[in-house]
Amino acid sequence: MDKTETIIGEELFLDGKVIKAKRYKVRLSDGSESFREEVEHNGGAAVLAVKDNKFLLVSQYRLAYGKEMLEIPAGKIDAFEAPYDAAMRELEEESGLRAQNLTKITALAPSPGYTNELIHIYYTDSFLEGDVRLDEGEFLSSVWIDKDECLNMIKSGEINDGKTVVAITYYLLNQLEDEI
Repeated sequence: MDKTETIIGEELFLDGKVIKAKRYKVRLSDGSESFREEVEHNGGAAVLAVKDNKFLLVSQYRLAYGKEMLEIPAGKIDAFEAPYDAAMRELEEESGLRAQNLTKITALAPSPGYTNELIHIYYTDSFLEGDVRLDEGEFLSSVWIDKDECLNMIKSGEINDGKTVVAITYYLLNQLEDEI
């Protein structure tokens, strides 16, 4: 069965600094009509930095959740910026680390039911230390956490940021494959 939805009408109802929100009228595969809403976003880039069996995480207050959250360094991709370049920039801005190289892990679709956002996740274990350069209005701190402790924090729900869970799980699964 063809599940394609065809857009037959479109309305931009939010044109914000970071996101746009659109409402679509669509024709469904059975011929009926419905509405869909979508948040458009340039996407993000994130980096899992590893050193001495530890992962670099940043702690940042997230208003939508009303608390500080532990995450891998990440940020939005600027207009016309390549995901790789955004990942390099964000890692350095948030942690002071200048990656010597990055390996792409995946492009994660965090919530395909309502947004077109893709988060490009990279890995590095080769970097130089530099200076943190946070964006205006950005307040965060970084910490190196042992991989076993991170895994336990994921299991307990203390770390529940999607991109961070995916990056750490990917790393640990690949490490396990290398041991088999």
